[in-house]
Amino acid sequence: MSEKILIVDDEREIADLVELYLVNEGFQVWKCYSGQEALQITERERPDLAILDVMLPGMSGMEICRRIREKYTYPVIMLTAKGEETDKITGLTLGADDYMTKPFLPLELVARVKAQLRRYKRYNTSEEWEKGVMEVGGLTLNEKTHQCTLNDRPLNLTPTEFSILRILCARKNQVVSAEELFHLIWADEYYTKNNNTITVHIRHLREKMGDSFEHPKYIKTVWGCGYKIEG
Repeated sequence: MSEKILIVDDEREIADLVELYLVNEGFQVWKCYSGQEALQITERERPDLAILDVMLPGMSGMEICRRIREKYTYPVIMLTAKGEETDKITGLTLGADDYMTKPFLPLELVARVKAQLRRYKRYNTSEEWEKGVMEVGGLTLNEKTHQCTLNDRPLNLTPTEFSILRILCARKNQVVSAEELFHLIWADEYYTKNNNTITVHIRHLREKMGDSFEHPKYIKTVWGCGYKIEG
């Protein structure tokens, strides 16, 4: 069965163009132009990935992303206006996995959709994992179910957050640079390296874990080098 993609963009020409490219790649596409309709489709169709424009009438793409993350962990790609760095950071903080700046190349968006789905499937398919459960300190990551707990408290992580945590746990007591984390998560050539992206996800992880930036207990910053988890 082909994956279901939700497109939410009030610029109908853009939504139609993205739909055309995704359908040509064999995806099922649900397209809408408002936040309320997007949430209805999310509940009814349970998409595998959502593409959300930030600027929408009524309910913004940011608010849609926030509501999606209250219940679901599937990938979310945000579409932002050119040069709106604040939108990108806010989207990542709310749980988006990637963003693209308008105008964009439809083929690049399709490539990013495929990359996000590959990664998400990998975290939800047991055959591709060598181990079932990883434990470091009070953290437990179940690689088969994509579930994570901290001291038996469930953490609702996005695919990107889970990926970062898994890499750090797999290399416990070792420093992993932001650049290496970026490469391991987004190995595709079309990504422009932006260490700020990793910084935002690390901050969001710390918030979910109840960790302190000044005196972190779990994800520790090694200044000028990267991040590590000790165990």
